[in-house]
Amino acid sequence: MKILVRNLARTTQEHEIRALFAAHGTIQSCTLVMDTVLGTSKGFGFVEMPNPGEARVAIKALNETNVAGKKIRVKKAEDKAQVREA
Repeated sequence: MKILVRNLARTTQEHEIRALFAAHGTIQSCTLVMDTVLGTSKGFGFVEMPNPGEARVAIKALNETNVAGKKIRVKKAEDKAQVREA
């Protein structure tokens, strides 16, 4: 399951997000979205967890938790095809 993580501090690094989610299960991938011009984080990223049950537990446990002074928002990522159709 692909998970969207928003409202991250610009200083938060990929390994920190990976550690948060690893406490709840197996992580397939973790990617912070970066500003290509500045080379800094845009404040959001994606985590993929192969086990949907573990992903749901992680979403519930981590949504609205405080990370680096910011209250992060965590939810299931919407499929791009579904977003375009809406």
